[in-house]
Amino acid sequence: MRQLILLRHAKSSWDDPAMPDHARPLNARGKRAAVVMAAVMRDLGLAPDAVLVSSARRTLQTLEVLSPLPDNPMVEPMDDLYLATWERMLETLRRIPETVRSVLLIGHNPGMHDLALALAGQEAMERGTAPGTRRLAGGYPTAALAEFAVATPWAQLTQGEARLIRFIAPNDLPEMAA
Repeated sequence: MRQLILLRHAKSSWDDPAMPDHARPLNARGKRAAVVMAAVMRDLGLAPDAVLVSSARRTLQTLEVLSPLPDNPMVEPMDDLYLATWERMLETLRRIPETVRSVLLIGHNPGMHDLALALAGQEAMERGTAPGTRRLAGGYPTAALAEFAVATPWAQLTQGEARLIRFIAPNDLPEMAA
């Protein structure tokens, strides 16, 4: 069984409207949410073998807050993941070596939300048995995390071929209420 963790970047700053989108940093709330999600990942024992991350500043800063990750995973910043569609993200996941058992992908919406819905499949989303399924159906907030179990080889990953284990959004956690 393989593990796929999808993490949307934390909230970014819009303080400088002239700043290119790719260069936007995290804002204070985003940094706080990333710290909370890093703790959630540690508490759940999520330790990816590989990290695929968009080359945007906000995704790289989200990863920086998560670091150090257990077991020093291979980290690959990818221009291809910047504002990628779910189909592009799926193509990227299909190229993962079979020796990799757990992958963390850090990216952007709407692709991240669309990918999570596609992987879970419509029937699973309608049944809604995994924690957070209803929340995921409604959107994919910044710094939210979806964990999937994948039974097929990476190269054969397709729609409906992953089982949603959980979906966690930072705003639903008591640590973010303060």
